Amino acid sequence: MTESIQKHSAMIGLVNPKTPVNVGGIMRAAGCYQANSVFYTGNRYELAARSGEAQYDVDTKNAAKTIPLTRVESLLEQVPEDSKLVCVDLVVGATPLPLFEHPQNAFYIFGPEDGTIPQQIIDAADEVVYVPTVGCMNLAASVNVLLYDRLSKSAQVTADDELIKESRDNNNRTKVKKWLK
Repeated sequence: MTESIQKHSAMIGLVNPKTPVNVGGIMRAAGCYQANSVFYTGNRYELAARSGEAQYDVDTKNAAKTIPLTRVESLLEQVPEDSKLVCVDLVVGATPLPLFEHPQNAFYIFGPEDGTIPQQIIDAADEVVYVPTVGCMNLAASVNVLLYDRLSKSAQVTADDELIKESRDNNNRTKVKKWLK
């Protein structure tokens, strides 16, 4: 592991994701919020991707070219020794995300779009958290919210005009009115 990963590591695990659109959105989120890798179980994603249901260019920043997306048999076997296992799902007894303190090194596991994280994984978790919404969110939206919450609570937040210029799309050159003078 490189030194930068040891200082701040976020990995994503997906339990049998169903759609290429969600996986594409998760890959884009992983790139935006600097997750190190994405693992998934099951075969629904691959079957859907092969059937012609493309990712619809959801990952427009091509994060999938630099962040590994790996199918595995067991998500629990992928959790590094120095990482905390954090399950993110609507599970009775879970901690609301606004009250959660993210570990420096975390392996976040999310349930499928139409199910939940298996009990054996919940039982192995160091923490179980949920996003307090009315109703359940889309899988990719849940990953985005979790990773944004991690960033917003981090001391590693970079926030300046250079970041904006590097991050925005080519067709966006808008400035706040006070900077136009």
